[in-house]
Amino acid sequence: MKTLFFLFTCFSVYICAYGGNTAPFITPCRQSDSSCLKTTAQKAVPVLAAGYADLQMISMDPMHISRIKSNQAGLQMDFKNSVVKGLRKCIVLDLTRKDNKIKIKTKCSAVLIGDYKLNGKLLIMPIEGSGKYKIKITDIIVDFSFEMGERRSAGDVYWVFQNWRYNQQVDGNVRFHFQNLFNGNKELSDSIHEFANSNWKDIFNELSQPIMDAVMKKIVAEIRKLFDKVPLKELVLD
Repeated sequence: MKTLFFLFTCFSVYICAYGGNTAPFITPCRQSDSSCLKTTAQKAVPVLAAGYADLQMISMDPMHISRIKSNQAGLQMDFKNSVVKGLRKCIVLDLTRKDNKIKIKTKCSAVLIGDYKLNGKLLIMPIEGSGKYKIKITDIIVDFSFEMGERRSAGDVYWVFQNWRYNQQVDGNVRFHFQNLFNGNKELSDSIHEFANSNWKDIFNELSQPIMDAVMKKIVAEIRKLFDKVPLKELVLD
């Protein structure tokens, strides 16, 4: 009997503390309350980045991307087994909502590591190699906007993604390191790294689209799970 009473008390405390919400880390806000929107978004970032088993959301920090492949601007790029780290420390700079249209601006720093294969030209410099890579991005500003539709299930309303887009700029810098360039030729490798890291902005602009697309698609896939399982009444107040 004491055990039953203890379990009932714990359950009652849980309900009082979290209101029985599917996503207790989210505080519903009115769309006019910019402070509330920004605060609850910031609170959710490390929780969602770590993964949230109750919503079947997997980790986004570290994030695993099996392959990023592109052939553009004279450069063939093939990244495999990539791991992205650092997203749980992203800072929410701003968040606005107008009905079902949402815009969020974040500042993040991240490190990508994995296996690479490059062949072609990096801007004006020839490049060739395969091995391990590391890209360190400091202070990338990402503006992400999306428009939601609605669906009804069991008397509740849920958001569904209709469309989304993003753009980014780096306020800090980007550092590149590729092992085994030119079959381990140190002189050529040093020249390429000096060129790439001195012209990181142009290099990143050339390389970033397929990388950022892969990262954003992963993020959207996980946020979609949140919207699929958490009713609108637990996300917004109006």
